[in-house]
Amino acid sequence: MSLLLATLLVLLVASAFWTGRNRALALAADGTSTLHSRPSYHGSWVALWCGLPALVLLVGWLALEPGLVDAMVVSALPEEVRELPSGELARVLDDARRVAAGERTAREPGPEVLEAARQLGRLRTYAGLAFAGLLLSVAVGGLTWARSRLRPDFRARIRVERAVRISLVACSVVAILTTVGIVLSLIFEAVRFFALVSPAEFLLGTEWSPQTAIRADQVGSSGAFGAIPVFLGTLLITVIAMAVAVPVGLFSAVYLSDYASPRTRAIVKPVLEILAGIPTVVYGVFAALSVAPMLREFGEGLGLDVASESALAAGAVMGIMIIPFVSSLSDDVISAVPSALREGSYGLGATKSETIRRVVLPAALPGIVGATLLAVSRAIGETMIVVMAAGLAANLTANPLEAVTTVTVQIVTLLVGDQEFDSAKTLAAFALGLVLFLATLILNVVALTVVRRYREKYD
Repeated sequence: MSLLLATLLVLLVASAFWTGRNRALALAADGTSTLHSRPSYHGSWVALWCGLPALVLLVGWLALEPGLVDAMVVSALPEEVRELPSGELARVLDDARRVAAGERTAREPGPEVLEAARQLGRLRTYAGLAFAGLLLSVAVGGLTWARSRLRPDFRARIRVERAVRISLVACSVVAILTTVGIVLSLIFEAVRFFALVSPAEFLLGTEWSPQTAIRADQVGSSGAFGAIPVFLGTLLITVIAMAVAVPVGLFSAVYLSDYASPRTRAIVKPVLEILAGIPTVVYGVFAALSVAPMLREFGEGLGLDVASESALAAGAVMGIMIIPFVSSLSDDVISAVPSALREGSYGLGATKSETIRRVVLPAALPGIVGATLLAVSRAIGETMIVVMAAGLAANLTANPLEAVTTVTVQIVTLLVGDQEFDSAKTLAAFALGLVLFLATLILNVVALTVVRRYREKYD
């Protein structure tokens, strides 16, 4: 039903545009010379008034319809069913939705479930038809009203551009509010965690074992929430990944931009960028089944004790995955350096390698810093490769041959399954997320400072 309504709304908006445009042409005495705005602006004005009110109504309905229908279904159920505990009543409604959709339920549906399913299907049908009529009425009403306002001196262009500007501002506000909401959710849940665990223990502790007893009579650990091993593991794998990605990616970009022929560049660059399209789980399988055993056998040949899951295997494969980010962005930045800088360097007698080292790379430094920052963010946020190749053990070590874990892996581990967000174990995920957010923010500030400093120098 929602897809059908959206399709009808799109068709109405298209017809509103052509109706407004044709109306503007009909109002013109000699073509478009007497019109304040072009006919396309008149059509856009009518289309906006046809589509926007109906779109707002559709979004509101999609948000409120499930709750309204459920409330009406519950009110129609027998009193003994309505008085069930909230959890049991929620299961009845869930089973009713499955029965109404023709799906199987985990248990045999009782009479209350069948009655709720019947009420649910009937209400959805009636509510959908009533809303469809209301939506089409609003759209047609907006079209008719906007078309009646059209005059040769109607300032359609100004009104349409104002509406577009307001829409852009609204989108910006939504993005900002989304970011603020994410940050506030992290802060609120992290505050709850720090009410249970000391911030000093979390930030300075060296033992990470977040398993806690759920019930008072359950035998379990009281938990250890020292996050230093987790942070150190994240830093270790990120450093290894960047040690692989930055040199290889940057040298590849220099070769493609200044040394490779156009034909070679047209072949090598797309092949290199294929690495960015490979799913991370494939990299994880490659690291776990190929790279890790190879490193272990190579280490045994040298007399080294290499764990079956090691930071070196995860970091190396992660670095391979990140190479396209560094290479592609750095290549674009280096290619954008003005040719006058290169020609001036050649005119002073510098060789190509000297020009690249002393002129091109310093001029492209802001973009290279941005590419490196993107690569670091990609490495910090990676999860699948670390799970499959580095393991889950929170070891306090700087040895790349041992198993370690990262912040993102621990966040996933803590929140897997049905969890109640009232224990230190689950709330620890938000504390880890908050620290990761602050670290990324500091990294962004440092990178922007470097970019601003050198951009002023070379602009």
